[in-house]
Amino acid sequence: MLVTPLFFSTNLIFGRFVVDEVAPFSLAFLRWASVAVALSPFLLRERDAARRVLRTDAALVALLGVLGMWICGAIVYLALDLTTATNGTLIYTTSPVIILLIEAMFRGRRIGRREVIGSVVAFVGVAVIVLRGDLDALLTLDVNAGDLLFAGTAVAWAVYSILYRSPRLAPLSNLALFAAVAGAGALTLLPFAAAEFLLGQAMPRTASAWGGIAGIVVFSSLLAFSGFQYGVRRLGPSAAGVFMYLLPLYGVLLAVTFLGERFHAFHMAGIALVVGGIALATAPAVLFRGRVAR
Repeated sequence: MLVTPLFFSTNLIFGRFVVDEVAPFSLAFLRWASVAVALSPFLLRERDAARRVLRTDAALVALLGVLGMWICGAIVYLALDLTTATNGTLIYTTSPVIILLIEAMFRGRRIGRREVIGSVVAFVGVAVIVLRGDLDALLTLDVNAGDLLFAGTAVAWAVYSILYRSPRLAPLSNLALFAAVAGAGALTLLPFAAAEFLLGQAMPRTASAWGGIAGIVVFSSLLAFSGFQYGVRRLGPSAAGVFMYLLPLYGVLLAVTFLGERFHAFHMAGIALVVGGIALATAPAVLFRGRVAR
């Protein structure tokens, strides 16, 4: 789980090569259709279990595709056109807290004091990094349609994380289930991608665009999602979700390494808060309560 957010963070690097060259729904469709094809051998190997799951819970698999691939895929790209990366990062990283709240309200899960304090500390660390150490900047953030879209994606990611651990999907292995969900997501994206193509919107034509898409498929999708979803099934959505606070931390390290950005004192302070908050929030779940999901 410690390296999974690193793979998610590569989306920022590869996205630099893609975002201006590919329309959002087309990019999301290429991403998840490629993942579904790459993982199809795992689904075929478990075809009998897959048939049983799809016979009884096809709607749940389709819902996961909408939440994880349609909303948290294409809608994120649309939101970035309407708001700043700062606003988006701050709003999207509330998803671990939303996971805790949903589980408490609808599943009767007891939230431990350490989880609450650790989540708050980790989120403060994210804010320190994103706002470059100037927390007063929170007072000047403008709320717009893009922010509302990001709020929706944060809720969608939280619901996706909880539903992915449903016992009804337990007959499938992580990779087989991922293949089915990615395929469902690609199908929901297909009509919108086709509309973009017919309307003459940007399609990948350059080597850099295809290279960026390949990086998104391999690192930001196959490795990132399979790692996170394994954590969800193994540790539970709340414990796995807290690790997503590492996203800005890894984003900073990648930007310094590959984009030549400078490392500042506020980065170090934010990293310390994020790591400390995660340690505090996950220790009771993993070490004392969490001998988890089968």
